[in-house]
Amino acid sequence: MKKTLILFSCVSLVALSAFAALSKDEVKRLTEAGVVLDDLRAAPDTGIPNDTFSRAQCVVVIPSVKKGAFIVGGEYGSGVMSCRAANGWSSPVFMQLAKGSVGFQIGAQTTDLVLLIMNRSGLDKLLDNKVSLGADASVAAGPVGRTAAAATDAQLKAQILSYSRSQGLFAGIDLSGGTLKPDKDANRRAYGPTLSAKDVAMGTAQAPVLTEATPFIQALRQAAPAAAN
Repeated sequence: MKKTLILFSCVSLVALSAFAALSKDEVKRLTEAGVVLDDLRAAPDTGIPNDTFSRAQCVVVIPSVKKGAFIVGGEYGSGVMSCRAANGWSSPVFMQLAKGSVGFQIGAQTTDLVLLIMNRSGLDKLLDNKVSLGADASVAAGPVGRTAAAATDAQLKAQILSYSRSQGLFAGIDLSGGTLKPDKDANRRAYGPTLSAKDVAMGTAQAPVLTEATPFIQALRQAAPAAAN
């Protein structure tokens, strides 16, 4: 019996580590997300207010969102999300964002996005499938500066606050009409086919430890050390 338990434990550990084989793109997402958060801490007067960040239930970082087309275009990007759990921040969930747009757009540009999920409302739907920003979950451009004292009523009530970073400066951005959802393929590669995005984000099941995520989680702890209310 003892030998059986030992064998089962070894197989389980091998299975956990076998799933944590990330692609170069996924490793890049984690690395760049950590850099964005480090830069956020370095800009207290022009970044996201500390008290706003400390109240966020989950943080989504989408580095290098691409935008560019001719006449009909859109924004799209891939990033990672971590949520507050009993023992700190959860393992990262890989995410995707898409936002259509129509206009005279020529060329291409990239920017970094940070989304703060301020409460659990709508989060379950996001983790199960996807949310349409502004429809399934209220979204507002987040306040910027040292404090959130000047936040508008819409910002205070929004389920998600959104920020963009361009040339080192953060600013609130309107992402209404966008779609945010878990990246199922990336999450399957990282955590295997049995763990859902909700399992990982809520910490309800043991997820493989992604060593590549260490800088991102450390940056997140330093950027938002206070407990959410």
